[in-house]
Amino acid sequence: MIGIYKKRTANIPYLVVVENKNEATALPTVIYSHGFTSAKEHNLPLAYLLAEKGFRVILPDSKYHGEREDKETTKFKRELSFWEIVIQNVKELKLIKEELEQEGLILNQKIGLAGTSMGGITTTAALTQYPWISSAAVLMGTPKLTEYATMLVDHVVKEQKLPVPEEEIELVFDQIKEFDLSLHMETLNERPLLFWHGDKDPVVPFHLSYSFYREAKGKYKNKKNLKFLKEVNRDHKVSRFAILETVKWFENHLK
Repeated sequence: MIGIYKKRTANIPYLVVVENKNEATALPTVIYSHGFTSAKEHNLPLAYLLAEKGFRVILPDSKYHGEREDKETTKFKRELSFWEIVIQNVKELKLIKEELEQEGLILNQKIGLAGTSMGGITTTAALTQYPWISSAAVLMGTPKLTEYATMLVDHVVKEQKLPVPEEEIELVFDQIKEFDLSLHMETLNERPLLFWHGDKDPVVPFHLSYSFYREAKGKYKNKKNLKFLKEVNRDHKVSRFAILETVKWFENHLK
């Protein structure tokens, strides 16, 4: 039977999804990050399928999301904090990983990372920082953080004035570049990486992930370690096909 356990590390609330009999056993582990305005519970169906295959799955809440929302978490505040949230997600992944290590719950350092939309962006950003990530999957996210941030700013400028001074925007761009996988492709280091993206995505443009994939192909000697799944006429919503392919990816590249 699959169990769901509520945990907290360094004030980060997360769910652990694992077979009950393996709750205290070292297992290959997948950390899955949710999308913008979503929450950890929304990814339970995928976590359940992974747990059935023998993985321990960790579902954290991002800052200003899920259990970390409060009365001061307005829509505007959360939107302004998008890149702050992504960068904090990356830092918090390390804290969760270290907690699991101390408890002896990670089998042979097999750690997978995946996420949806903002969680997919978090995944690509974390690959630039952590060589201990064994395998990764990005669902409708993009590794081209700087290019995506530029698009977001340009969109705001067309609609209204920038809500913060240009100096602050430049500071954010400087921070983003450190986590931009398209600027640090050497950090991939042949690690297995899956992309899934709908070609009609109006939120995170399809071409941002697909163009990265085409560029990254030349960096991989083992072509089986890099895969891109394009879903035709799919918008910004994860399909069952994407979920099943993600499970299959970690079965093949993390166990």
